[in-house]
Amino acid sequence: MIDASPQIPLFPADSPLAAEVLPSPNHGERVNVAAPDILLLHYTGMESTAQAVDWLRSPERQVSAHYVVFEDGRIAQLVPEARRAWHAGASFWAGATDINSRSIGVEIANPGHEFGYPPFPAIQVEAVTALAKDILSRHPIPPDRVLAHSDVAPTRKNDPGEKFPWEVLHRFGVGHLVEETPPSDGRYFMRGEHGQPIEALQAMLALYGYDVPVSGTYCAQTEVVVRAFQRHFRRARVDGIADVSTLQTLYKLSATRPAAPGEDAALG
Repeated sequence: MIDASPQIPLFPADSPLAAEVLPSPNHGERVNVAAPDILLLHYTGMESTAQAVDWLRSPERQVSAHYVVFEDGRIAQLVPEARRAWHAGASFWAGATDINSRSIGVEIANPGHEFGYPPFPAIQVEAVTALAKDILSRHPIPPDRVLAHSDVAPTRKNDPGEKFPWEVLHRFGVGHLVEETPPSDGRYFMRGEHGQPIEALQAMLALYGYDVPVSGTYCAQTEVVVRAFQRHFRRARVDGIADVSTLQTLYKLSATRPAAPGEDAALG
């Protein structure tokens, strides 16, 4: 049972799609950021959705998110969008480490990998898509900064994971995605290998935003980052091995990346 009336002040919902406001005390001022420029998707990763919502609202837990999307498609807002919710933890993207200040966090109710990891219901995915579009209508978040928690914290997090249907969001104009190159036999790179092709792989991943060294050595960090990339962009096989499918998908993703605001004008 979710307590809808704790001793925390209510606030007006930012999104008209929010069916209710369940205030969390766990938030603060955004730091050195005028407005969020990342939309970060999570799964709740607990056996019970009610337990997860309680966790996100508990002062002792010191975690929160801006929104929770329930399995039946209902949406609750926990933290005002203007505030810095505490959902990303230790994280990194494109040189930034305070991802909480830069992002809006959406928790998607799903028990996650530790508790069976069921598929996301279609009605829930529809609600996530609608909420994402609504958030993007208020904040100029680029498509390539609609990210998974596993993208910004690959050594710690797997969510929302390889079962999350990013292609549905992309179909409605949310996020950056390309058609996966199917896995096949052929050359691949894995932990312990060295060389210029590995350095090129690392450089592409780092340029996209991932926290990976450009060393030419396929180290443990490279492996977890490749696995995180696969969870989001090459979901057919998540193994941390950079096979031809992974490399081609990464190349297509990088080649079709939307230009940053003003970039086209600068190039012209």
